[in-house]
Amino acid sequence: MLIRCLSLLLAFGLALPTHAANEWSGNGGFCLYPLPEDGGKRRYINLNIVQYVEVDKDELKIVYGGGALGSGYDIKLALKTPDEGKALLDELSRVARNCAAK
Repeated sequence: MLIRCLSLLLAFGLALPTHAANEWSGNGGFCLYPLPEDGGKRRYINLNIVQYVEVDKDELKIVYGGGALGSGYDIKLALKTPDEGKALLDELSRVARNCAAK
């Protein structure tokens, strides 16, 4: 239930930031969150454009961009344990709150 509530907060922008609280962030509405490297490339997602987050026992999925649900992009992160999913969702929420506080 807690994970669903946090996902809804992220999806509806209630906990989403106006700019990031780390050195990678830009300004003007950016709240960048670092993602795992992909082929040696550093990747970041702007938490301001996250539509929703799904967490299950072995995967965390972040859906972002697009004007309507299902029309954007997604990132799927493999999880070793359900606790890893909760920790990652907690970290996303913390970064979003830090951005909103700025």
